[in-house]
Amino acid sequence: MLSNKLIFCVSVTLALLVVILLATLSPLPHRKPPSKPWLALSLYIQQPQTATVPNTHTAAPQDVGALIFHRVLTEQPKNTSRVIGKAQGFILPVEQFAHSGFNIIYLTFDTREYSGSVSIQAKNSGSGRTDELSVVGGTGSFAFVRGIAVLTQKDDRDTDLVVPYHIKLHLKYPNRSKSIPG
Repeated sequence: MLSNKLIFCVSVTLALLVVILLATLSPLPHRKPPSKPWLALSLYIQQPQTATVPNTHTAAPQDVGALIFHRVLTEQPKNTSRVIGKAQGFILPVEQFAHSGFNIIYLTFDTREYSGSVSIQAKNSGSGRTDELSVVGGTGSFAFVRGIAVLTQKDDRDTDLVVPYHIKLHLKYPNRSKSIPG
């Protein structure tokens, strides 16, 4: 009976020691928290390049059940500019779901400056050329951000080129000065 208690106490003590050692010797993340509470980014969501006949425009079908997209995110309007991530989304363009929480756009970044994603809720999107959407969170470098995303598409009736969407992010980081009790 004494040996069982001794084995239990030794194993609990060793487990506690391992947890303390891992907590003190584990490396910290290399990313610094942002020095400013606000961050503004200007990006471009590239449209797929399709071969079309000049001076013809194809209209998007009006009876689409769901719009699922996967696009390249660049730092400049030209599709040959530096790729900084990807834009993915799921939008239900049906009137009953226009204000649904399911309409989400994810911007994923993979650069030296930023690594992580931003989630944008597209429930206020309209049919105009400019939409102001809500940033509802993020991961990695953008953990817990909130803010707005202004999505604009230039008028493409004057050109045969595929025009990218311009997205301006105005992000606010949470107040990290408060300590978590416990």
